[in-house]
Amino acid sequence: MARTNTAARRTGTAIAFVLMLLGGLTMVLPFLWMLSTSLKQSNLVFGYPPQWIPDPVDWANYVEVWDVAPLATGLLNSALVTGLVVVVGTFSSTMAAFAFAKLEFPHKRTIFYALLATIMIPLIVLLIPQFLVYIEIGWIDTLLPLIVPGLLGNVTMIFFLRQYMLGLASELLEAATIDGAGYFRIYWSIFLPLCRPAIAANVIIVFMATWNDYLTPLIFTNSPENSTVQLVIASLNSYYAEQTDFPMIMAASIIAVVPVVVLFSLLQKHFVDSFAFSGIKG
Repeated sequence: MARTNTAARRTGTAIAFVLMLLGGLTMVLPFLWMLSTSLKQSNLVFGYPPQWIPDPVDWANYVEVWDVAPLATGLLNSALVTGLVVVVGTFSSTMAAFAFAKLEFPHKRTIFYALLATIMIPLIVLLIPQFLVYIEIGWIDTLLPLIVPGLLGNVTMIFFLRQYMLGLASELLEAATIDGAGYFRIYWSIFLPLCRPAIAANVIIVFMATWNDYLTPLIFTNSPENSTVQLVIASLNSYYAEQTDFPMIMAASIIAVVPVVVLFSLLQKHFVDSFAFSGIKG
């Protein structure tokens, strides 16, 4: 009986591993094909059979792409927007999560549920009211509509971090209060360090969402000097797709995705650990 159970467990583990491997390949192979295409000459893209390893390897696309499009400007704008949203927005979200998780104040649950309700409002519904407001205050064709809303915090991050902080001992707050520490000192010195795995996970999510955002910059900006990297790639796609110069488009896409890959590689351990620890609490 023990051998049967062991064999069944091994079989189940093997099946799960194969399924996860197949799922991973469905995500990795498109990226590898994009990388392969970016190193090809344009006349070899549609060759048959397809070449995964380009022959010859052509690095010219990575040099020329900086001249044919304002890629440097797009990267700089995206870095500015994403950096401010991630840093300041994370600070705002962690403070709000700490308040909802550990402090007591009137109508706390009502306010929290009202915040959660805003997640159900589709972004597309808010675009016209936002556009009209931004026209009135002169923010259209600037980076401010992309930055300022993100500085106020992210509801999803607030929810996730609140759940994480609910799992931390409230005795820490009580002990620090007895020692004379204020709420901000308790938040900054005790709870913020303890939440580093959860913060790292949410930083990845917010970074990816902001860096890859296409619709918001498309609506609120229209000049090349205010374009983000996603708009630059879209302009390349609209022109070079007609010229069947897909390697140029793929080179720009690889350059744009490198920051996301690097950040995820650095923080992936915290990303997994945070979801394993958090859970859902009331």
